[in-house]
Amino acid sequence: MTTDAPRHPAVAGVLKFFAFRHLPEHLQAVSRDFHELAVKTADRAPDNAETTVALRKLLEAKDAAVRAVLP
Repeated sequence: MTTDAPRHPAVAGVLKFFAFRHLPEHLQAVSRDFHELAVKTADRAPDNAETTVALRKLLEAKDAAVRAVLP
């Protein structure tokens, strides 16, 4: 579904939380894979409520994975 059309605000609102370049390198290594999967998911799925739910659940998983490697 990759197009030049802007993303639905709900999808774009969740995707912004997958940014990882501001993190220290050891956390970037964990977060990067989730970012890539989130972008692929958003690109391949229609902008609807279920896509937003899927991204939010992926965000929860990313947050837990990042916390798991914190000291």
